[in-house]
Amino acid sequence: MFLHSVNLWNLAFYALMVFMATLGLWDVFFGFEENKCSMSYMFEYPEYQKIELPKKLAKRYPAYELYLYGEGSYAEEHKVLPLTGIPVLFLPGNAGSYKQVRSIGSIALRKAEDIDFKYHFDFFSVNFNGELVALYGGSLQKQTKFVHECIKTILKLYKGQEFAPKSVAIIGHSMGGLVARALLTLKNFKHDLINLLVTQATPHVAPVMPLDRFITDFYMTVNNYWILNARHINLTTLSVAGGFRDYQVRSGLTFLPKLSDHTSALSVVSSAVPKTWVSTDHLSIVWCKQLQLTTVRAFFDLIDADTKQITQNPKKKLSVLNHHFIRHPAKHFEENPSIISDLTGTSMWVPVKVSKWTYVAYNVSILTMDLAFFSKNILSNRQGVDLSWKAELLPTIKSLTLRLQDYPSLSHLVVYVPSIHGSKFVVDCEFFKKETRSIQLPVTHLFSFGLSSRKVILNTSGLFYNIELLNFGQIYQAFKISVVSKCSAVKEEITSIYKLHIPWSYEDSLTIAQVPSTTEIPVKLHIAQPENDSHVALLKMYTSSDCQYEVSCIQMIGFGRCVRFHGGALPAYVISSILLAYGGQLYSLFSTGHCLEYATMLDKEAKPYKVDPFVIMIKFLLGYKWFKELWDMCLLPELDAIVLTSQSMCFPLVSLILFLFGTCTAYWGGLLSSTSVRLLSSLWLALKRPSELPKEIKIISPDLPILTIVLIIVSWTTCGAFAILLTYFYYMFKIVHLQASLTTFKNSQTVNPKHSRRSEKKSNHHKDPAVHPLRLSANDAEDSLRMHSTVMNLLTWIVLLSMPSLIYWLKNLRYYFKLNPDPCKPLAFILIPTMALLGNTYTVSVKSSKLLKTTSQFPLPLAVGVIAFGSAHLYRVPCFVFIPLLLHALCNFM
Repeated sequence: MFLHSVNLWNLAFYALMVFMATLGLWDVFFGFEENKCSMSYMFEYPEYQKIELPKKLAKRYPAYELYLYGEGSYAEEHKVLPLTGIPVLFLPGNAGSYKQVRSIGSIALRKAEDIDFKYHFDFFSVNFNGELVALYGGSLQKQTKFVHECIKTILKLYKGQEFAPKSVAIIGHSMGGLVARALLTLKNFKHDLINLLVTQATPHVAPVMPLDRFITDFYMTVNNYWILNARHINLTTLSVAGGFRDYQVRSGLTFLPKLSDHTSALSVVSSAVPKTWVSTDHLSIVWCKQLQLTTVRAFFDLIDADTKQITQNPKKKLSVLNHHFIRHPAKHFEENPSIISDLTGTSMWVPVKVSKWTYVAYNVSILTMDLAFFSKNILSNRQGVDLSWKAELLPTIKSLTLRLQDYPSLSHLVVYVPSIHGSKFVVDCEFFKKETRSIQLPVTHLFSFGLSSRKVILNTSGLFYNIELLNFGQIYQAFKISVVSKCSAVKEEITSIYKLHIPWSYEDSLTIAQVPSTTEIPVKLHIAQPENDSHVALLKMYTSSDCQYEVSCIQMIGFGRCVRFHGGALPAYVISSILLAYGGQLYSLFSTGHCLEYATMLDKEAKPYKVDPFVIMIKFLLGYKWFKELWDMCLLPELDAIVLTSQSMCFPLVSLILFLFGTCTAYWGGLLSSTSVRLLSSLWLALKRPSELPKEIKIISPDLPILTIVLIIVSWTTCGAFAILLTYFYYMFKIVHLQASLTTFKNSQTVNPKHSRRSEKKSNHHKDPAVHPLRLSANDAEDSLRMHSTVMNLLTWIVLLSMPSLIYWLKNLRYYFKLNPDPCKPLAFILIPTMALLGNTYTVSVKSSKLLKTTSQFPLPLAVGVIAFGSAHLYRVPCFVFIPLLLHALCNFM
């Protein structure tokens, strides 16, 4: 039995690994905040008008379509072309729908109605037929070329109009944003066809799961072009990430590369966007009302009154985006804001000459604060003196900070406080020195596992505090800050706001607390602190003067961070562990003549010190110029560890953790595989008469060449992954048949032991295979079954890694019968004959091979190669797996 080969201690260890992995997955999928996005609604029935494409274009792209979105009377009026508005093109992402444009399209229509259609936007959407481009990258280039044709078709719809547009704005969701960036790489594409690009939850840096080389090649082409041509790219680009609720695309991948020559790019997390302040998941980002309202406001502010189109001025575009997505000063956008205003009217002036005060307004009032009085009588000088108002809009408050030392000639500060429908308006203000409100809080150590904490107490009763989070700048750090507020006799509800400010990226988050209370704030990063950046992450606290606050930092267990950032590499570590066990089985067959159990060899051979030191050593040597030149001469790809380091993903001991999880997964996968074979063999025996062990071993049966040729033809004419799946079913059938035969033999041995011993003697009477054909004994059958079970575990992972292209092919089968390009076709051509031979291979014919010793030594370096080159490029992993399988098959002939 499978379980008998592993002791209880190892079984408990594997169970513990499963529990820890479950905790990590729970942290990833359920450890974030609830969805606080408001749903956007359509007030009239949405309509999607199909735009007729040229016949050649429609024939070239039969699965793609172009639509115009509309509602009610607008949809009826615009059924008769040409159009008169401002064109915006929406590009859906992986498995996305063209109907996802309705949220922003409806909000923009309502906004246009509010201004009596002085300006309005025409929202177009591309139907990519829900293609799974995040799983299969072979269609990304085709989508890019189709979008180019759609842009030219859209602009033709405005011909003859007074204010005909010459460019379009693009909104791209997920992979749609990457397709939009790829437009610039087309040879015949004119850059001025796009005037603005807004991407939502688009992984710009790297693919989430690099499952085929077409995806990685596409990313390399796009990113290299933008880097090399940054000086010539004037396209204003905004990338909006969803934050920690988006567990499909982590926000660190959405940040556009910061290039010194390309200053028209902004990257921001939705939780930091003013008037949005919420984290969105991967799908809700397209309908989140708070975010779509912000986007529409920005679009209308981008309109040039002279051309009635989006402005061509890059400075204005960047200024508008900064106003709405970075720092909102609590007023409408002004291209040239006035610094000095004239105050007229008969409103009462209220002089204030104290250092701390609260003013409650019920009617329109004007306050004046005599700064000269404070400078002369209270503070003695202006150095380091701040007002506790921040020049930004926050939930429930507007705040402003004014450094008096920056305004030496300023004598008075005037605040205009309007009353809206008689509602109460409270103004709190105080003068303070900056150093008295800045408190340092060192974060807890990574390996404290929540057993230690750091704490500070805010003794002064102020309105604002800066908590400096020391030693916090890596993405693998995760902890929580607990804020306990205790208030004196408070008659009404008081609100405190805690803002986590990350100076090196726009990923701030806000927490609103009703005090007195205990509030826990999760603190994590999307982007690691750059090496040349000396800023400190801050917790900005907008507090009440009637309350005292206690702030403590507690480290959280970081398994969720490990899973989130490195979980995609787990298949590589699983396969590496299986390869080590496979090599151990082959060597035991060579040295002892018997194949040991898979679980025993996994426990003995799958050790991190057999793999990790080699990868670390190679990474170290690549730091030397001579070794790097030698590496490049051998045309070897870049080490995956270096790729991850360039993305600031250097989690301590991550390889060890993943190796443990990988070994655990390999163990439970082997248990599941063994159980499945036994169940299927029992079903086989129930449906068919009992089989017998083969009396004569034939490596190449008469039907084997025909089967191989048929499967190769299937691979060539349809899909390589489909042929691999059929090969997998054939191989599983051979194992199930062998298991059924062995079960039948054991049952017959129990019933008639004398006959069984006589048969065993006959089967082992002749040892020379050159004189007599090989016969299979029960021991040989068990050894063969153990070896085949390990091979099937490897083949299972190859099938799983090839599934994305198969799913894509099946989904698009109505449009084309042959998948082109096919990432699995070369692998299928080699794997099909290899597995056909292995399906008829038994250990009795292998253990006498001269090639067996060499074959048993290959899995170890290949296991190292899987980790070195396949952890960040999963499509390379099968290339390392089929090599020992091919050598194993050749052992029948050498």
